[in-house]
Amino acid sequence: MSVTVRVPAKVNVQLAVGGARPDGFHDLANVFLAVGLYDEVTATPADELTVTCAGPGADQVPLDRTNLAARAALALAERHGIEAAVHLHIAKDIPVAGGMAGGSADAAGALLACDTLWGTNASGAELLDICAELGSDVPFSLVGGAALGTGRGERLQPLDVGGTFHWVFAVADGGLSTPAVYREFDRLHEGAEVPEPVASQALFDALAKGDVEALAAFLPGSNGLQPAALSLFPKLADTLSEGEAAGALAALVSGSGPTTAFLARDAESAQTIAEGLLASGTCRTARVADSPAPGATVVQSSQGQDDTA
Repeated sequence: MSVTVRVPAKVNVQLAVGGARPDGFHDLANVFLAVGLYDEVTATPADELTVTCAGPGADQVPLDRTNLAARAALALAERHGIEAAVHLHIAKDIPVAGGMAGGSADAAGALLACDTLWGTNASGAELLDICAELGSDVPFSLVGGAALGTGRGERLQPLDVGGTFHWVFAVADGGLSTPAVYREFDRLHEGAEVPEPVASQALFDALAKGDVEALAAFLPGSNGLQPAALSLFPKLADTLSEGEAAGALAALVSGSGPTTAFLARDAESAQTIAEGLLASGTCRTARVADSPAPGATVVQSSQGQDDTA
């Protein structure tokens, strides 16, 4: 008996960041786009909560109860008065510590897998509530597609996407801590007035029309965390330049980094950009993916039948 859930990575096509709040978080206007790079989380009954992980970067993933997937299982079990007696196996394909919400994806995947395995029948609202408790990016990992995240990113408004966008993601040789990037953001803005984050209607229109040129025109400067990420990881500037030289319509740091994202005109251009990035030696690997992608989805249940959703 087991349940496997597939869950996507994300790219932030806008990440407007406000000043630090009294609770240490920052208000955001965060436009998420789910992309077709996936982790899979499999939940199997066990005597106690255990976590295993395999795939690229698996050695960097904690396997104790600090793991977000483990915390998701514990949160659901506590709400329903049951023991979190489950083995969670994470098959990684989303870059670890790469600014693409891999840990958040695993939390959302574990939550849906455990809900299905245990038959807790949590409502969508309850699942999203648990996601918001776990982290700012976790609710979007559950729902996928495209959405505006406000507050610290956990309050979601779905957005329409009128076409397919093609991306290349360059995975850096090293990671960045999201809290460290926010601390650097605060340092860079110390003593300055940080404006309230505002989402862009022009961006919403570009997504709704599937207009790659309009999206490309918007992306430069759209990530408020990019200067902080570049300050901590200066070599990312070389990767951004190489991707643009290889034909990317636009280039940006993905979220808190250090993965960099490159918008391509079409699938063929994406392959060319990926090859150019690999040849440049400025990244560890380059991955091609399309967006939007579905959120957390049960792909296999204990009956062994694939889910067609």
